[in-house]
Amino acid sequence: MRAQQPTVVLVHGAFADASNWNGVVDRLRTRGYPVVAAANPLRGLAADSDYVRQLLTSIDGPVVLGGHSYGGSVISTAARGLDHVRALVFAAAFLPEAGESAVALSARFPGSTLAETLRPVPVTLPDGSPGTDLYIDQARFHQQFAADVPEDTAAVMAATQRPVTETALAEAAGEPAWRDISSWVLVPTADRTVPPRLQTFLAERAGATARTVDASHAVSVSRPDEVARLIDEAARATGRRSTS
Repeated sequence: MRAQQPTVVLVHGAFADASNWNGVVDRLRTRGYPVVAAANPLRGLAADSDYVRQLLTSIDGPVVLGGHSYGGSVISTAARGLDHVRALVFAAAFLPEAGESAVALSARFPGSTLAETLRPVPVTLPDGSPGTDLYIDQARFHQQFAADVPEDTAAVMAATQRPVTETALAEAAGEPAWRDISSWVLVPTADRTVPPRLQTFLAERAGATARTVDASHAVSVSRPDEVARLIDEAARATGRRSTS
């Protein structure tokens, strides 16, 4: 008999919301997995990670935790020391080492054209201090973020994107959970936001199982079958280990 199905928790990144996981959620539920697509606040790395960590601690039984883009930085921190998180799955995502930020990592290898598409909006942060929200210019969203997604779908994604604070992308990560938790990485080879060379480097550094797919940064939208398949692979592999 197969071990208890883990709950799959999915964490979106910047310029997205939880609906970007819809196709993946449908496929995982068909396979029998309970799924939660978290609403990542995108306000600051430590705060976002604490928020997701609280969600994780509310879930009974094993968890497979997935993150997209900046969501990879969040899950790397949120899962630290949580024994019931059995696997981490990174899709077009960051796997930061302690002290690294998404901004610094993006500049490590060429290939990202994100900076030139950003539209800054001055805001007041929850603590009353001045800050900056970042959006991708809607006219450039399709090519930058979701080039292999139908134009009408990309237009809706652009209109409903969630902004990330500038400080969140520049905030240094803490000790990473991928040191202690088995990890899988899906690298979209046509990613214009997180350079594929960077993703491959991060996967190798973390000792993760890596796969590639011909897709844009919005891989969870354009290639949900591949994302769900990798999550299922991670769940099955760690499920076998936990029952052996």
